[in-house]
Amino acid sequence: MFLSSGDLYRRYRPAPCDLRLYLNHQGVPAAEPGPYEQVIRRLGERYERAHLATFPEVRDLSAGTPGERREQTLQAIADGVTVLYQPFFHISARLAGRECDLGGAPDFLIRENGSYLVRDVKMSRRINAKDHPEILWQLRLYGWLLEQATGQAPLRLEVLAGTGEIVVIEPIDPGLLIGELEEIANLMTADAAPFAPVGWSKCGGCGYQQPCWQEAERAHSVALVPKADQGMVRALRESGVNSFDDLLAAFDVATLAAFRRPWGQQMRKVGDAAATDVLRSARALATGTMILIAPPQIPDSPNYVMFDLEGLPPQLDDLEKVYLWGMQVFGDEPSPFVAATAGFGTNGDQAGWEAYLGDAAVIFARYGDIPFVHWHHYERVKIDLYIGRYGDSDGIAARVKENLFDLLPATQKAVALPLPSYSLKVVEDYVGFARTQEEYGGDWAMARYIEATEMEDESGRDAVLAEILRYNEEDLAATWAVFCWLRDLDQSRA
Repeated sequence: MFLSSGDLYRRYRPAPCDLRLYLNHQGVPAAEPGPYEQVIRRLGERYERAHLATFPEVRDLSAGTPGERREQTLQAIADGVTVLYQPFFHISARLAGRECDLGGAPDFLIRENGSYLVRDVKMSRRINAKDHPEILWQLRLYGWLLEQATGQAPLRLEVLAGTGEIVVIEPIDPGLLIGELEEIANLMTADAAPFAPVGWSKCGGCGYQQPCWQEAERAHSVALVPKADQGMVRALRESGVNSFDDLLAAFDVATLAAFRRPWGQQMRKVGDAAATDVLRSARALATGTMILIAPPQIPDSPNYVMFDLEGLPPQLDDLEKVYLWGMQVFGDEPSPFVAATAGFGTNGDQAGWEAYLGDAAVIFARYGDIPFVHWHHYERVKIDLYIGRYGDSDGIAARVKENLFDLLPATQKAVALPLPSYSLKVVEDYVGFARTQEEYGGDWAMARYIEATEMEDESGRDAVLAEILRYNEEDLAATWAVFCWLRDLDQSRA
């Protein structure tokens, strides 16, 4: 069998999953990468090419068959070439009692003081075991392959991070790397698929999301219960509980509250509150009906601002950037949709923030203190980020914060839904909201925004931004639809 650095990536990204290794080795086709993944890949390739251009002389080994590249790599090392781009190593080794071929292609080998350092180029800004274990494992594999193929240990293992900083990866005992590779080999060649519970966030972006999710739904997997985290699901499985039907048959609140499950490095009881939530959600899924809990706690107001942001994570921009601040008033005196967008120039981020504060000031002037309704904590976190970044001289942002109303926890406290997730896109569909766009979503919007920033044609850029604005406007309408549905629920059975 053949193991590569790609298998190390596959085990950990987009989230750790042993099943993905098995499915890939079995030849199960994965879905094509989505628009966001494609943008990340394209930006990574551009970043790598930019670093390549900083070297005056490079031997490019990226072309040719694996065998040709391997021989060319060994020859270039023997010749003492200063910089090798996309060298390729291929060795044989015995892992977990079987003969394996191992291969890997670091981005660069750089000669320094008579030895070679290994350098990879990554868009990721946090190079550590917690955020990106796959990067550390890949660099360790490259260094080990270099030593096995040439007898020369690497001088250093380096990553050019998305910050522009060179991060040195500390060496580890080679036995730990061998252990990791043996685990991967065992997972890939297992007689049966390894257990890997689904998760709404965990499975997002994975090419096997659809078949895994379909199987979980067919089996009524307990992992579909929103309040049952991965550790609890695994512990329940060890006790013979695989489905939410099993869960309801085996536990009541008292016995589930006493059930011990992993929590970090310890074992901890589930507890009364979590047990109540889990069983209630499981019952909603099992019956296919929502369960009313309590009257929704909604601030009384004739008008409400629906508030939604679109942002870029730091690996897609120099800043952790909000590029669209969308608002619209609904109620007795509705307003048009307003959106402040970050400009494309040097001061575009600050200009977007100041435009948003201006829009919010206009709303306060007309409506007074009015609830700003949002879904989850993203908006509150970003307001704090931007206050720290650019200030709030007129106190408008502070006033917005005082009037924020998070609709997600209000929904969760009022009703248990027969859904595997409380994502707005899932809940809006449940309450009957229909969008007009065929393609939408946060990842889609980020990908389209990046495309717009790269366009030289202003009319084309404006057309893309219009699509994103329409998506944000429908996000606000969806939030209002869920808000109205929750507010108008019949609470007689609560």
